[in-house]
Amino acid sequence: MKKALLLLSGCILLLAACKGGGQTDGSKTLSGLNPADFDSTINGKKTELVTLTNKNGMEVCLTNYGGRIVSITVKDKNGKPTDVVCSYDNIHQYADTVKYASDYGASVGRYANRIKDAKLVVGGKTYQLTPNDNGNCLHGGANTGWQHKVYDITQRTDSSVTFALTSPDGDNGFPGTVKATATYTLKSDNTLDIVFRATTDKETVVNMTNHSYFNLNGDLTTVCDNEEMYINADKFTPSDAKYIPTGEIKPVDGTPMDFRKAHAIGKYINDTKFDQIKNAGGYDHNWCLNTFKDGKGNDKVVAASLYSPTTGILMEVYTNEPGIQVYTGNFQGTGIACKHGVKYPKHVSVCFESQKYPDSPTKIVAKTKGWEHSNPYLKPGEKYYSHLAYKFSVK
Repeated sequence: MKKALLLLSGCILLLAACKGGGQTDGSKTLSGLNPADFDSTINGKKTELVTLTNKNGMEVCLTNYGGRIVSITVKDKNGKPTDVVCSYDNIHQYADTVKYASDYGASVGRYANRIKDAKLVVGGKTYQLTPNDNGNCLHGGANTGWQHKVYDITQRTDSSVTFALTSPDGDNGFPGTVKATATYTLKSDNTLDIVFRATTDKETVVNMTNHSYFNLNGDLTTVCDNEEMYINADKFTPSDAKYIPTGEIKPVDGTPMDFRKAHAIGKYINDTKFDQIKNAGGYDHNWCLNTFKDGKGNDKVVAASLYSPTTGILMEVYTNEPGIQVYTGNFQGTGIACKHGVKYPKHVSVCFESQKYPDSPTKIVAKTKGWEHSNPYLKPGEKYYSHLAYKFSVK
């Protein structure tokens, strides 16, 4: 009897240890990750791997380093579990920002995308930000943005986790102490639901997003040119040679930017006769979503989608934001070994980053027409809220 009670107690303790945190016994995740490879201490804070699952056999693995998605495993048309995102498979690669610098799967902030000349005007005062991209500020600053900070884990269950971060006043030059959270929830309908929230004690700008790199083919050694992309947008914001929007808002009609009818990404991705493709080396642009009208986004309507004829996997994107940055891995192909030792080629993946339009602080101050509904300014007492969802199915 005593032995039975000890055995039962041991089982209860083991179940409690495993709840919401994934494997604790050294076994690998469905995507082949070893949770122990994410156990470390960076800048005095512990990092780990969190595993979310649902009843359909879908699995999402995340790390609190940068609030990142490390793997998303869904079943293809044959029922085969398929990991559909690029990433690294250990915390040391993520933390080595010199050799392995990347935004793979990150919760990006304080300001996703670019701010021209790394200068921000708030309340009439100009702040010098950290330049890291052609003299501009990209994703909050070089190797010190939120994607390179260790988030606190404030809530977790088997299907949800909340990452929290406090960004001090002056962080990378940005004004105001910002308290932000990123909540990832895996739903029963195979939707990965993401909610970003933030508050500030001083007026500032906030523009958060997720930066996952998707390839639905199940083969991260080969470009995803065959995958069919849809973007629910009649217009886009052209950029200059340094990826900064010119201020124009142009129709996609009759250009390689028209994805209102889904077609293969590779159809125009190498069309260097079109200056926007030539300058970016593919797609790296903001589309003005039709789902955003009268100052409000409809996150019940598909904003974009990606489909693989190879695996039959369909991913639909939903958001309440006015814009979405679509990036086709134009800077991949570095020869660096990533998750499971795979060396990703150029154009192996595509990102769907919901957002305020790029460089919106500059455009708002300049009163650029069309940018007024893309206001990123946040004041004390206000609450920032941004919703992004990736829904997976098979067709």
